[in-house]
This record gives sequence, structure tokens and C-alpha cells, in this order.
Amino acid sequence: MKKISLVVSDLSQSGVGRWGGGAVRPFLLSQALRKIGYEVEIVGFVFEGHAHATFDSEIPVKTIPAKNYPAFFANARQLLDQIDGDILYAYKTKLTSLGLALLKKGRSNRPVISDIDDWEMSWHGGDRWQYRPNLRQLAKDLLKSDGALRNPDHPLYLHWAEQLVSRADVVTVHTEAMQKRFGGVYIPNGKDTALFDPDRYDSQTSRDRYSLSDYKILMFPGAPRPYKGVEDVLTALDLLNQPDLRLVIVGGSPYDDYDNQLIEKWGRWIIKLPKASYESMPEIVSAAHAIIIPQRDDPATTAQFPLKLTDGMAMAKPVLSTTVGDVPKILGDTGYLVAPSSPEQLADKISWIFQNLEEASDQGRRARERCIKYYSVDAMATILSSLISDL
Repeated sequence: MKKISLVVSDLSQSGVGRWGGGAVRPFLLSQALRKIGYEVEIVGFVFEGHAHATFDSEIPVKTIPAKNYPAFFANARQLLDQIDGDILYAYKTKLTSLGLALLKKGRSNRPVISDIDDWEMSWHGGDRWQYRPNLRQLAKDLLKSDGALRNPDHPLYLHWAEQLVSRADVVTVHTEAMQKRFGGVYIPNGKDTALFDPDRYDSQTSRDRYSLSDYKILMFPGAPRPYKGVEDVLTALDLLNQPDLRLVIVGGSPYDDYDNQLIEKWGRWIIKLPKASYESMPEIVSAAHAIIIPQRDDPATTAQFPLKLTDGMAMAKPVLSTTVGDVPKILGDTGYLVAPSSPEQLADKISWIFQNLEEASDQGRRARERCIKYYSVDAMATILSSLISDL
């Protein structure tokens, strides 16, 4: 049996390990690859200062403790020694994943696939970013113990990694924006539609279990960030001012206290549920009346495939989102769309959904059918099968 090694730069709780496996792209790719008969392993780093994750997945995961440069050179050698797949699948355009996979290719002549699920430079100003230090600043960044260039994921290294994409044998992407920028084969983020099956759960029982029965539930099942538009939903709830409406946030932000800032300002509308395992998410999502993914128009969101969009679709929930990036393509005519950063439009559509909940629920059932056809792990496996057989 052929083996594929997925090389991941960050396996910590704030990286790929934040959902314990299963929900994020390396695990989705792994599930799809196993369906078509490949042995799969995930290999990557947990950097100093980041919490180790506990993985619930059946996929073998090898984690390597890592530090900043210059100690990272030794950590990189450890990872290279651990990789033994016949094919290397590098997740994200980083020297800590793609760069090392290409280095292994140079030593062993194993083919490399580069998977791009984010535009890494979008977090640093995109094409406008420049690094032009004077000699003193360059020396400081390189030589000081906390110098910026000691960080293996400094924007300069991310920029270099983007230049390496063309050296991969195959490139896979998950949005049209990334395909326009890097080329490659489109492989969507699939959902395990057998696990996320609404027939396995009773919505009222789920609402009772999580003390949500007294409310009309809009659910945002992701990590709040300013560009994800949660503030627009909360402003919409202020406009509606209906005492039985609630926005349920699941897990909160693993990066900072942004969700606490939201609660401080809009606490009367928010119910925050604790972080849950991937296997628990279908039951939690079943408690929602509607799923809301209010992406703002930002370089980061344009490059993203919102994983939680297909949570709602797979669970046959009405999905309300915005006309940003690939969202209209993903939903097709099975969801509800408003302009980004428009609380007034959100308020109108939220009101309509709850006034026409039966019709909206029919739309949700159509969304599940679309998810199974185009955005399931099985759909991913079909594309990967032909892609890797060519390798």
C-alpha cells in the first residue's frame, strides 16, 4: 500500500490541533486519501510556547517539538527523518511545510503536492508587504534572541515559500481565489456527511441538552475574528431587539480574548458553548434553527473556504452568509446571502427566516443534498483519486 505523508507546520492547539482532528483540512484530506486506499500519516511541529493538542482522529500524527532559529534547523532535520511517505503532501505555503517537503524531494526524489488553503501573506498586507530593513535593523532581526527573523513563519519566509509553489509536482487549492493566484486543482473542503447527518439527531433534544430551548437560535460554530463579521450579526440583533433571539458561539477564539470583547458589549445576545470535539459538533449544530456565517470582504476571507458553512449544509440547516469569496458558489441556490458588512440586510433576512422557518428548513434540506454531491469527503476522494494516479 502506498503511503502519503502530510507535512504540517503547526500541530498545536492554536493550529491544526484546535478541533482535535477531523474538522480541519489536513484531516479531511487524510480521510479522503484513506477512502481511495492510501496509508496516511501527519507529521509536523508544535513550537515552544504553544499548547500541545490531543488528536481524536484515527490518522497517525507525529509531533516534533520546535523552537525558533537557529534551534529550528535541528528540529527540521528531525522532521525530515520522520517523513517516510511515498508521496509528500505539504499543507500551506510555508518553509516549515512546503520548503521541507521540497528539501525531502531533493534528497529522495519523492513527488510533492502543495496544498494551499489560505493566502498566508494576506495576514501581513498581501502584495503590499515589503521587508526593507537598514543594516542595523537587519542585524537586530537576525542576531537578537527575540529578533523577528528568528521566527520560522516570518512574512519574509512566507513570501519565499510562495515562490516555491511552482516546484511542487501538483498544487491543490480550495477556493477560486487561490486557484487564480497559484493555479492548481480545485479540491473543496469536504464534510463527513455520514457523521453530519440530521437524521441521527433530534433538534429539540439537543436544544434541551444545551439549555437553548427558550430561544430562537442563530449559530456561529467557528472562532470569532473581526473579519468574520460576528459584530455585524450582533448589531443586527440590536436592530431587531427581539428578546428570544440568541447567537450561539461554539468554542470561542483560541487566539485571543476577542469573543470576550464581544460578550462585554453584546452579552445579552450571546450564548457561548465550550469547545467541543469534532464528533460532538453535529449534535450541537442540530440545536440551531439557522447557521450564520457573516464573512466580511477582506483578503483573508476571500481566500477562505469557511468550514462551518458545510456544517450547516450537511445538517440541513438554513444557512445565512454573505457574498464574499466562494460562499455564493458553495451555497448555490440553497442558502441565503446578503452583502458583507450590512447589519440591516442581516436583520431583514434573520427576521424573514424565522417568519418562514418551514420554507427555510426546506432550503436547508436542499443544501444537504448539494453538500453530499459537491462538498463531501467522498467528493474530495473522487478528485484525489485521479490526481494522485497521474503522479
